Amino acid sequence: METLIRSAVTKGVEALATFNRKRLPEPAGGNPFLTGIHTPMGEEVTLTDLAVTGTIPEGLSGRYLRIGPNPIAADPASYHWFTGDGMVHGLAIADGKALWYRNRWIRSNAVAKALGETPAPGPRHIFDNVNTNVVSIGGRDFALVEAGSYPVELGEMLDAQRYNPFGGTLKGSFTAHPHLDPKTGENHAICYEGTDPGTIRHVVVDRAGQVVREEPIAVKHGPMIHDCAITDRFVVVLDLPVTFSMKTMLAGQSFPYRWNPDHQARIGLLPRHGTQEEIIWCEIAPGFAFHVANAYDDPQGRVVVDVCAYASMFGEGAQGPDARNRGLERWTVDPANRSVAITTLDGAAQEFPRCDERFFGQPYRFAWSMALPADPADRFVGATALYAHHLADGTRQVHDFGAGRHPGEFVFVPEHETSPEGEGWLMGFVVDMNSQTTDLVILNARRFEEAPVATIRLPHRVPPGFHGNWIAEGNAQ
Repeated sequence: METLIRSAVTKGVEALATFNRKRLPEPAGGNPFLTGIHTPMGEEVTLTDLAVTGTIPEGLSGRYLRIGPNPIAADPASYHWFTGDGMVHGLAIADGKALWYRNRWIRSNAVAKALGETPAPGPRHIFDNVNTNVVSIGGRDFALVEAGSYPVELGEMLDAQRYNPFGGTLKGSFTAHPHLDPKTGENHAICYEGTDPGTIRHVVVDRAGQVVREEPIAVKHGPMIHDCAITDRFVVVLDLPVTFSMKTMLAGQSFPYRWNPDHQARIGLLPRHGTQEEIIWCEIAPGFAFHVANAYDDPQGRVVVDVCAYASMFGEGAQGPDARNRGLERWTVDPANRSVAITTLDGAAQEFPRCDERFFGQPYRFAWSMALPADPADRFVGATALYAHHLADGTRQVHDFGAGRHPGEFVFVPEHETSPEGEGWLMGFVVDMNSQTTDLVILNARRFEEAPVATIRLPHRVPPGFHGNWIAEGNAQ
């Protein structure tokens, strides 16, 4: 009976939301996440004749994969950047050559219907739009999203797609940000579902790509938890004041999460193999963070967590990130007295922090991030620089790509698996609005401010997306 009642209520809510969605007014001047640099690509292409400037580093053999929202037919009135149809972009490199570029929509039910094609096979969960990250787990490539969909397994050329809950071992939704423990080979994630505001889950996927743990954790209000972190002792849970909003959903908005000042911000330290009863919850001043650069245990028994932080996020009417960025912060969590000290490492607006992930969960020295426009009204993308942070001495270097050239997230690739921390390459897309083209740029991380060692030109603009990774040859199926 309870299931029947819940189903009836859910259908009623969905019907009202759909009705109200059709009545929403279009934003004055159009939706900023559908115009300008965010204008979606209208087709899928395959390119094999790619211009290379400079020299692609010897030993780089694999594929750079990046995903983001690219709606086929978005309604400007209700569209939110985080809800666009997923499109994955791939660029293959081997023997100093750029072999191919491809972009492919994730074949969700809605996308396949719009294209007149058969949807990607495999089981569905709450929804099937996947648009946030691409990672390799257990030797296979997966496109990921949080809050409701199973992962989508991708073939090497991106055309083959299948919804795959890790061979049926994943019972609930997954996350956009699993983190590989370089010591154990396990991926750790904090997962949540939009339909269950009272529960999140600690999920562990082993080396073989099988889920070996789904530990429930009780929460309030349905927090949006985009990222997490690990240390030798703990999984770090970011329970912050962006939560599910029934008011926003009923109004017809496609992204039903909003800033909630009544939700106590807190950091949870979950023992790696512990239960929710063992979590050490530590209150923190109100704020929000999408992404963690890294975390580790310090010699005093505290947990150090480095994040890109905001004072708030997703106010009324938000169509994407809408708050002023506070910069790169260090949140030092003391489990002994359940306190959190906040220190500003760099006050410049920035996002998408990455580290040398061979050191994830361990003390580290280097982090890289993407500069943000100082004004949130510039819609998250529009700055022209990357930052390199030397955390040991507190210095920052800047690589500016020049007017009209806007970088996205850059990923670090070690020169060799045994190279010292920070010795290797940084790569990512840079959109040139002057020529409406895009470069895959490769920087020498040790000579960060110098000209790129190589650029690979794409003759079109790739809209700003979210996350990507380098999949070295031999890592994928």
